[in-house]
Amino acid sequence: MEDLNAGRTRTHKVVMTDRNVCSITGVCDVLSFDVAEVLLETEQGMLMLKGSDLHVSRLMLDKGEVDVDGKIDSLTYSESAGYAAKGESLFARLFK
Repeated sequence: MEDLNAGRTRTHKVVMTDRNVCSITGVCDVLSFDVAEVLLETEQGMLMLKGSDLHVSRLMLDKGEVDVDGKIDSLTYSESAGYAAKGESLFARLFK
């Protein structure tokens, strides 16, 4: 059976309410998460959320949706394309 979403990009949207709830669409993958940091691969690049008591409350990768609860201190984007071809690791990309 062929995938109907193959080749189609999803709309990327971030909606934050009171720095406590963040709903994100256009998510390709969740690379890591813990109580202080959530790292997502999105249609617009890597997205890092930092804060305290962070919790991934809803994860639907088939739809590209993630909800994060907790005290959100920062959202940071970085480019994701081309680094793997250069042999750079994920941590090398984040801590340039």
